[in-house]
Amino acid sequence: MSNFMLAYKGGGMPESEADRQAAMAAWGAWFGGLGASVVDGGNPFGPSATVGAGGAVGGSASSNLTGYTILTAGSLDEATEMAKGCPILSDGGDVEVYEIIPAM
Repeated sequence: MSNFMLAYKGGGMPESEADRQAAMAAWGAWFGGLGASVVDGGNPFGPSATVGAGGAVGGSASSNLTGYTILTAGSLDEATEMAKGCPILSDGGDVEVYEIIPAM
């Protein structure tokens, strides 16, 4: 088994309380279906900056990532299959799936 990061791009923040509750219920149901595969449920991202060579700091990161989750799965294909149920997809967002290579 390996760990995989799901990197979220796009989607939106619900505007009304009812929409927020519905979104949280959808995420809760998805996480519940993933069960013990969820290593870290993650969080949405806020403002960002980019640090380049020599320490140069730029404005917002160009990747437009909006959040993350860490899962454990037997393969990249399995983790990708899990990502297909992510609620951000129904909100116009995308999910990028990356295998985490233990280096330390």
